[in-house]
Amino acid sequence: MALTLNVASRSCSVLKLIEEKLRLLSVSTTFQRESHYQKRPKPRLRNPSWLTPKARTIGEENLTQENRDFLAEIVDDKLKQCTEKSKQIVTSPVPWTPKLQRTGVIAKKIGIYPLWLKNGTRIQTTLLQVLDNHVIRYYTPEEYEPVQQLRPRVYNKKGCLLVGAELGDPSTFTREYCGLFKESGVLPTKLLGRFFVSPDASLPQGTTINAQHFQVGNYVDVRGKTIDRGFQGVMKRHGFKGMPASHGVTKSHRRVGNIGAGGEKARVWPGKKMPGHMGNRFKMAKALKIWRINTKYNVLWVSGQAIPGETNSIVYVYDTQLPTKTPQKPLPFPTFFENENETAPEDIFDEEVHSFADSTILFDEK
Repeated sequence: MALTLNVASRSCSVLKLIEEKLRLLSVSTTFQRESHYQKRPKPRLRNPSWLTPKARTIGEENLTQENRDFLAEIVDDKLKQCTEKSKQIVTSPVPWTPKLQRTGVIAKKIGIYPLWLKNGTRIQTTLLQVLDNHVIRYYTPEEYEPVQQLRPRVYNKKGCLLVGAELGDPSTFTREYCGLFKESGVLPTKLLGRFFVSPDASLPQGTTINAQHFQVGNYVDVRGKTIDRGFQGVMKRHGFKGMPASHGVTKSHRRVGNIGAGGEKARVWPGKKMPGHMGNRFKMAKALKIWRINTKYNVLWVSGQAIPGETNSIVYVYDTQLPTKTPQKPLPFPTFFENENETAPEDIFDEEVHSFADSTILFDEK
């Protein structure tokens, strides 16, 4: 009986010792976890300075037709002044290098169109119309505050160029939104976009950016929001084959099938392709070649017909970042400025593209 009591007392003491060690271990791990969170807190997201309420409530203003015509004339005069100021802007030229990053443009996807090369090959292209882009403001690397704070060690910091497109009527916007355009002297725009640029690629306020910002033969990256398809199954969302239509298959023709394994892997693995919401996400189409540029309507012909977004949707066009597709010739830096003495042709084609104004078949007279 005494032997059993000694064994029981020893086991109790061992259990108490183990419990004490586990308690100390849990306290230490909890302290380490708390100290870790104190050193690296969760990043705070902050809205940029230009994200202000844009549309205002339009009610009955009881304006006569004469007053409306007078306001329309003021808007037209302001628009003419903006175009004249943009032509007078002169910047000191800076030599372009491949490491310098230029600004992008805001464009509209207006459809697809075929082109033919000189060897007879037919290619599909997408038409992107560069809207009336104007520089609203430039934030230096020290002034710009990102939405999420970056790490302290960031080399080659970029500035932020705020670009607006598609001029609108100031009476349809709020006072806070119109205040963003006071310094630039540009009418309030319906669209705003920010582009990270090198400090040497900064542009003065009010500068106009057109389609000649790019050159034929170069490659661009196009960013747009995909078409919203709603909740879709795996056959449409991920391209699954599906199950047979007959031979014993009942009500499982378009289902996923097995989504996991047995044994130690008896779970659904992260990243498994499942049904869900499809579309309405920003995607980037990279390394699209520019085949043709129309300088009259500011239209770019770029490769492919799978650019994200539907017709008349807004896209953002950048110089490509792929190292194998960087331009070999100098680009207009920081952007293209019109020269009154030089007139650019209406259509600029790539060397490989066949222009329909040229002859196609030649016959030798004998």
